Amino acid sequence: MNRPLRLLSRLDTFWFERAPAARPAILRILVGVYILYYLARRYQMYLKIAGSDPSLFKPVGVASHLEKPVPVRVFRWTLIATFVANVLFILGLRHRYTGPLFAGLLLWIMCYRNSWSMIYHSNNVLLLHAIILGLTRSADDLSLDALEKATESEDPHWRYGWPVKLMSTVTALTYFLAGVAKVKGPLGWRWDSGEALRSQIAVDGVRKELYASRAAPLAYALYDKLFLFKVMGIGSLFVELVAPFVLVSKRLSRLWAAGAFGMHWGIYFLMRIKFRYQLLGLIFASFFDLERLLNRLELRLARKAAR
Repeated sequence: MNRPLRLLSRLDTFWFERAPAARPAILRILVGVYILYYLARRYQMYLKIAGSDPSLFKPVGVASHLEKPVPVRVFRWTLIATFVANVLFILGLRHRYTGPLFAGLLLWIMCYRNSWSMIYHSNNVLLLHAIILGLTRSADDLSLDALEKATESEDPHWRYGWPVKLMSTVTALTYFLAGVAKVKGPLGWRWDSGEALRSQIAVDGVRKELYASRAAPLAYALYDKLFLFKVMGIGSLFVELVAPFVLVSKRLSRLWAAGAFGMHWGIYFLMRIKFRYQLLGLIFASFFDLERLLNRLELRLARKAAR
């Protein structure tokens, strides 16, 4: 086999890895439940935002075609429709239709919400994960669709592997872009000096104190230790810039996911910023063979039932 064919073969193996149907199905349920929780907590807030002063409306994304805000009642019914589609997405009922419907509604809701005040970039990966799962066969197992068919899925198959790989790639590229943004900024590679990170944490702490919140106690305790901020700055840059390259190895990608997970908890303890999708580890779930955990749980339950 010549070199181009070997390269194509490796690329095919990388992108179209065989996986069981349970893997994207578990991700569908996890992501779907989290989004339902996320939207339910913000239902009243979203309605309040939708009724804000129209002069604050600066449409972005798929809402950019709007010349003015939609009536609040229209937004309310669209949000309710998103909740219904969200539940159907979790249950995996008529996923061929409800999956794309949910992905489209969620995209519109998120873009419309970001058309007011500021854009929340932290939701981008969550939204992309939902779109990937909504547009692929993530309901061939652990779903009402699968119960209706009452047949075993064709496991493992590449059709279940590539959506999961795409989710991991989207996650890795997001962190990589964050690293590039740092080194392309005014400080360049000097961002790893520690001073920039310490200043960022200090400004965040002052803002919290001024607006009746509290800065993280750990930020006060570590402020004079510039060396630690230098270590954290280098560490965060490393985690972000190597992200796409760890995808070539499952072991490396899982070590990277553990490091990024720890980085987010470090951000929380230093700045009290709650990136919940990241802090719960859900953003990194696609890097792991979650069906193995399910199999172990089923085995334990079977052993307990046999006693």
